[in-house]
Amino acid sequence: MSFELIKRLAVFFVLCVVQILFLNHIRLFGVATPMLYILFVIIFHRNTPKWSLLLWSFALGLAIDVFSNTPGLAAGSMTLIAIIQPYLLELFIPRDSIEELRVSSTTLGLGKYIFFSTILIVIYCLVFFGLETFSIYNWTHWLTCAGSSALLTLILILSIETVRKK
Repeated sequence: MSFELIKRLAVFFVLCVVQILFLNHIRLFGVATPMLYILFVIIFHRNTPKWSLLLWSFALGLAIDVFSNTPGLAAGSMTLIAIIQPYLLELFIPRDSIEELRVSSTTLGLGKYIFFSTILIVIYCLVFFGLETFSIYNWTHWLTCAGSSALLTLILILSIETVRKK
């Protein structure tokens, strides 16, 4: 096994355990739950094969679903942002950048990293909570949950990125 595979498995396991044991029990103001496992999709390299990105993301979403009692919500939402991530990443990186580009605030720049992460997190939260509520009559609750969870998740991911950068 390569070092990259072991590292990815470790990140997969750590994000899964932290989400299941700690973050799923946080309900800020009764609506906002941080979803740190989205970071797994955000940090994939530039030239990662799309099939690999889809499989890893689906597996993490499925693991979160199994232990969080959210049948298919995380798996479907993670797979969607895994489809979007490579195309969105191409918009934020220079054309002459290296093929093994690691996504971080140092390689993209802080502004581009925040914008890139925000887009993926907001799409994830809108789809996740849209599938969860699945009602047009409850759209204020849907937007409140999606927006507050996206903001809380973005703050958590950016704080981890600043710590990881140092």
